[in-house]
Amino acid sequence: MTSEFNPKQIFESAISEHLEVVRDLARQQDVIEAIALGMTSAILGGGKILWCGNGGSAADCQHLAAEIVGRFRRERRGLPSIALTTDSSILTAVANDYGYQCVFSRQVEALARPGDVLVGISTSGNSQNVIMALEQGRSMGVTTVAMTGAGGGKMGAIADFTLAVPSTETARIQEAHILVGHVLCDWVELRWTQTQQAESMRQRIETR
Repeated sequence: MTSEFNPKQIFESAISEHLEVVRDLARQQDVIEAIALGMTSAILGGGKILWCGNGGSAADCQHLAAEIVGRFRRERRGLPSIALTTDSSILTAVANDYGYQCVFSRQVEALARPGDVLVGISTSGNSQNVIMALEQGRSMGVTTVAMTGAGGGKMGAIADFTLAVPSTETARIQEAHILVGHVLCDWVELRWTQTQQAESMRQRIETR
């Protein structure tokens, strides 16, 4: 006999689990700050932020790249960020010619430069195409970031920085990834804006 459907229980359970995961993220503040500093350094140094992931994580990549290229909370110029999940011709050509495991690493090889930041997003931490992208990035002097679920998976062992959300539930991990992604966007945007304001002030003083 099946149990009775209880919408309230589903809602309360999701909220409770979400809040527990979010509270646990505070323990990784140092990692989040280190990632933010790396991203800021890349942008201020003329570099860019690259993102890759599959499925829902691909959507997160596009979302967060859009926040940086467009804007998050402040009026400013567009900043360089690319989701490696969006070009169907590249994805299908590389998958057809080399295999799906190469769809991101090939783009990293073509587009990344030393000093850039590459963020790989995978709830399991074991997506082979993301792993290969991170490996390619590291070989080129790119700062690599893994955003995963509990344990970090194989990605956690190879990335320069790993944010491992303390959950094995895909939905909760993805919710945490977007929260952290928004924090990173806010940080980068604010620091870029402050740097531009300071430079503008310096130039005005020098021309007096």
